[in-house]
Amino acid sequence: MVLPRAGVRTPPPLAALAQVLRLEQGRRTGLLFPLQKLERYLAPGTDTARFCLFQPDLPALQRAEALFKSGRDHPIDYVSSAVRMAHAPLLALPEVCFIGRSNVGKSSLIRALFSLSPEVEVRVSKTPGHTKKMNFFKVGKYFTLVDMPGYGYRAPQDFVEMVEAYLQERHNLKRTFMLVDGVAGLHKTDHIAAEMLEEFGIPYVIVLTKIDRASRGLLLKNVLEIQEYVKEKTKGCFPQLFLVSSLEFSGVHLLRCFVAHVTGNLPMVEAS
Repeated sequence: MVLPRAGVRTPPPLAALAQVLRLEQGRRTGLLFPLQKLERYLAPGTDTARFCLFQPDLPALQRAEALFKSGRDHPIDYVSSAVRMAHAPLLALPEVCFIGRSNVGKSSLIRALFSLSPEVEVRVSKTPGHTKKMNFFKVGKYFTLVDMPGYGYRAPQDFVEMVEAYLQERHNLKRTFMLVDGVAGLHKTDHIAAEMLEEFGIPYVIVLTKIDRASRGLLLKNVLEIQEYVKEKTKGCFPQLFLVSSLEFSGVHLLRCFVAHVTGNLPMVEAS
């Protein structure tokens, strides 16, 4: 759940792009583009075209980071929570939402994305299913981010009614970020969620979380299996996967940039 908090806290190491750029090249590339780091371990002839469809340059990464850093002229505000679409705030800004199984690391990822905004606290619970409402978060005059309740284990009883109504009725929704556990891979509930997004014609992207907990072999296995699923079973899913670690900040800078791009705030960035 995302809530405002008074006071100042120190951003974690590597939360800022400037800190990442001080690292040696190999580690820097691995943090900014973790999917590409896996390429060297693939069998010869493996198709890696979908590993780098979205590959922004440094100025684009810097512009995206600025959107996630609040300031006097750029406030980042928690707006409200809702359990029904009738209670959802009427916001005209481009919007993105984050969905995923309970305990997939959704709130942890949102906390990482906004880690450079010291007045904002993202509460992360150790109890699966902690987020019971849709939480709306306004990023200046640029876009809104929505934290959705988790599906699967301990999902709210009215989850289907709440989320389906949101996906079908939210006309300013630009992209749905579907989070999948990088250790567990696709679960049957993830298949159901993807089928729902496909049925509604909602453009979405799959984000693999907790990649720091997965061995390289397991992560490669899950990446290749999910890419094959996306290629064979989906039409509305962006072909490139995004890999993130909210603990180590791998892939967080790239994901900020993709959010900025799909909300129309980085129009010059290429994304096939």
